[in-house]
Amino acid sequence: MSLPPETRSTDTGVIHDIGYRGYAGPRLGRAYATRSLFTQSLRAAYGLGRSGKSKVLPMLVLGAVTAPAVIIVAFALATGRKELPIEFPGYLSTVGLVISIFLAAQAPVLLSRDLRHNTVPLYFSRPITRGDYVRAKFAAMACAQLLLMTAPLMVLYIGALLGGLDFGHNTAQLLYGLVTAVLYALVPTSVALVIAASTPRRGFGVAAIMGYLVISTTLVAIIAGTSAGVSDTVPDSAQWAAMLSPNQLVASLANQLFDLGSDPGRMHAPGALGAAVFLTVAAAITAGSYGLLLRRYRSI
Repeated sequence: MSLPPETRSTDTGVIHDIGYRGYAGPRLGRAYATRSLFTQSLRAAYGLGRSGKSKVLPMLVLGAVTAPAVIIVAFALATGRKELPIEFPGYLSTVGLVISIFLAAQAPVLLSRDLRHNTVPLYFSRPITRGDYVRAKFAAMACAQLLLMTAPLMVLYIGALLGGLDFGHNTAQLLYGLVTAVLYALVPTSVALVIAASTPRRGFGVAAIMGYLVISTTLVAIIAGTSAGVSDTVPDSAQWAAMLSPNQLVASLANQLFDLGSDPGRMHAPGALGAAVFLTVAAAITAGSYGLLLRRYRSI
């Protein structure tokens, strides 16, 4: 039996094919998502893929840590020196304040912004886990720091070789510098990321990180200077104070491991036992900070 025309027009639907199709491509999974987050975070640390304003500070810092290396090489070659007037790990310590500024400014970019704009739950609604998120962000900031420190080291090394300076000595110095750069990229960075993850306000994160790094370094310098007195020689009992500051901890450890510096007032781990203790403390700070980051993001 056929329906009346008026019933036919109201009760009969029409299916329109507008071209939607199911996804039939490869499922790239968590590993791909984690790598993508790492790449995006590393680019963000240097302002790449963001506004021009975001690139100003990273590029200024990169120029500030690299320009002195160019000047040092040019001076050494112009005066006919047999060696560069500075050790590679010592150069990193010299520009440590500028590197700390970069760390304090960019660590909150990677973590605080996600917290403030509530994008973290969006990450976790996908296959990526909280551990993947922390791992990608931690690795991105550490690599950003490492790249920043590697640039002037390569300028020193390549400049020395082009100037005909000793290959073996400068290659050893480069290796010492790279090991020291890795330590700087792990120890202070891990602490900075914990601070950045504790607040959604980028400004608070920047101030807290910079304040902690500067105050801890100044405190160690005060203890060392007070203990040295008029002799300018820091006793071994005061060398342990370097563990209060992530930057001084790394510098002192590098000085002891690679027998760097001839200044009697230099900071160094006191002997083989001190080097072992400093290395253990550096590993504990890095691992402990990573654990705190994991704990922080389990509650989000």
